[in-house]
Amino acid sequence: MSVVGAYGLQRALELGLTRSEYELIVDRLEREPGTVELAMFSLLWSEHCSYKHSKLLLRTLPSEGRYLVMGPGENAGAVDVGDGWALAFKVESHNHPSAVEPFQGAATGVGGILRDIFAVGARPIAVLDSLRFGEPESERTRYLLDRAVGGIGHYGNSIGVPTVGGEVYFEGPYEQNCLINAMCLGLVRHEALIRSAAAGAGNLLVLFGAATGRDGIGGASVLASAELGEGDAAKRPSVQIGDPFAEKKLMECSLELLERDLLVALQDLGAAGLTSAAVEMASKGGVGIDLDVSRVPLREEDMEPFEIMASESQERMLAVIEPSRLDQFLAVCLHWEVGAAVIGEVTDSGRCRIFDAEETVGDVPLSVLVDACPLYELSPELPAHQIYPPPERTLHADDPADVLLALLASPNIADRMPLFEQYDPVVQSRTVRRPGQADAAVLELPQGSAIAVAIDANGRRVAADPYRGTIETVLECVSNLACVGAEPLGLTNCLNFGNPEKPHIAWQLTESIRALGDACRALEIPVVGGNVSLYNEGPDGPIYPTPVVGIVGALSDPARAGRLGFAGEGDAIALVGPFAPAIAASELAKLRGQALPSALPEIDIAAVTATQRTIRDAVRAGTLHSAHDIAEGGLATALAECCLAGAVGAEIELEEWSEAVLFGETPGCFIVSGAPSALRQLDPHTPHQIIGTVGGTRLAIGAGETSIDIPVERLRQANGSLAGLFA
Repeated sequence: MSVVGAYGLQRALELGLTRSEYELIVDRLEREPGTVELAMFSLLWSEHCSYKHSKLLLRTLPSEGRYLVMGPGENAGAVDVGDGWALAFKVESHNHPSAVEPFQGAATGVGGILRDIFAVGARPIAVLDSLRFGEPESERTRYLLDRAVGGIGHYGNSIGVPTVGGEVYFEGPYEQNCLINAMCLGLVRHEALIRSAAAGAGNLLVLFGAATGRDGIGGASVLASAELGEGDAAKRPSVQIGDPFAEKKLMECSLELLERDLLVALQDLGAAGLTSAAVEMASKGGVGIDLDVSRVPLREEDMEPFEIMASESQERMLAVIEPSRLDQFLAVCLHWEVGAAVIGEVTDSGRCRIFDAEETVGDVPLSVLVDACPLYELSPELPAHQIYPPPERTLHADDPADVLLALLASPNIADRMPLFEQYDPVVQSRTVRRPGQADAAVLELPQGSAIAVAIDANGRRVAADPYRGTIETVLECVSNLACVGAEPLGLTNCLNFGNPEKPHIAWQLTESIRALGDACRALEIPVVGGNVSLYNEGPDGPIYPTPVVGIVGALSDPARAGRLGFAGEGDAIALVGPFAPAIAASELAKLRGQALPSALPEIDIAAVTATQRTIRDAVRAGTLHSAHDIAEGGLATALAECCLAGAVGAEIELEEWSEAVLFGETPGCFIVSGAPSALRQLDPHTPHQIIGTVGGTRLAIGAGETSIDIPVERLRQANGSLAGLFA
């Protein structure tokens, strides 16, 4: 083994590498790495880029399906949506940057996911967000929420991509470490899809887009691959700075270059900047690269070579082109006012060589830089006791009407429209169902059919039971699609967890990924790609384990896309699905200050999927006038939400009356409305019962002599509790 110097080791540790990793690098190189080389290793071997604590687990996920067009390993996955069109989609996190600088952290999170989509040749058509913050009474939460939502709206609205849906939840464990997950969808013709693998010795590497500065240096290796703690404000220089107008020009330029068939390969510059983009392109193509940092356009003077290679400046792309196409390439860039420079070429050396004009500042075999990164097997251990403290009790009432109003006003159930109003949901004129109208967003496709998309997570229930909680998350997302009549085509995910080197976090991650695989196999949904965000911890402990899933689905007739609001006076209301509600880990349990249980109830996936199929088919047939799945807050809350969305009352008569029946939570149940004769003809193999009628101005729920009777307007007042956060 080669000798490890104290100075080199110290630098490696500062950059996030471990002692054993540095020793492995020295051994494989048969020397100590230089400054540029060490920076590149620290970036590519970081958790954020290498997935070294999760890759072995991710390989167990199913990635094949009949609609799959492009699977894991590319900038985004893609599924077939008919008539020669593919839908590319992906979800990614920008958690640590947003916890440090929420406006730019969230804005550049949107910018990064947009580039992932047009990097495969697709035009972005929609964005969704999954957000987590501490309790809204916290000054820090209100600051992070206001700035993060502002950043998302600023970037998406400016670039002209609608934000069509999403979710936001408030829980104590996210107080210090908020979660900002952004999902993007894009449309592309099958033949226009492009991959990122470099090819062709002698072909040129062209960097185009914004100039390179010092923003974002160390973001992947230090900021995004370590726990947050004291002194986080000092990390603000590691947060990237976004310019949506520059990205708009870059997007149009990239799509025109692809349309003109001028590219061999294309890659966006995100985490680890030029290092990641160039090295991954070469590695995927089995080629080498020569790159000259002196040819990289800079916006700051005297940048060192390692800074240029590590910079995470936004709005940049890296292309491989044939030399004969250079003039045409530059002409397109000039038209869109996008800077471009040839910074290197593809070689057949299998090495990554970095030059600073005539000086060689890095020369490493790609096999060492990429393939030698160690992958770690986790050491999961079931924790001996619940690691999350009980929430503070905020509800002391027992009267069912008071409980319902408290649930409707609770931060995790209250109306999200004050948040969604910060975003433009209809730009591009594709949106058929926008936030508040249905359980999933619906977008019309060029051929006249439509796609639906939903994004879901429930960290509290996953914290209680990582396996069953994750299965519930997948089922919830599919239920949302069923409510608009969509058949699921593919799934993307963002796995947000704490420090995987801790046994109890390793157990959460292992169980959650096992559940994700089992659920997707049962539902026959391929995982097309995703993202892992680990080390989400603050001084008070880890976040709730939060696997976020985004699923896209197809429906043939956008005019028949379902709605959640009760629609017609006199319509019958039915409860559909296997109804076995429980209070444990519910929203009511949180308001009551109850500790998390050690497990959630068993789930009959077959029964739930059969119910989802029944709902989907009935919506497509036009049998149902509304459909809404029962989620947070249980049956009574779902009924209230249907009344609020339809601005109409309902009279409900239940066979059984208990707190669990009214407010307990269970996956796979739905509230639907329609003509009484149509509801009686729902699939007889699916449990369903007519429980009421649409009409009036009050929600009345009764069972014998016990009842809830509340004006819809009073429900609306309670449900509007978040309005003050965006005043």
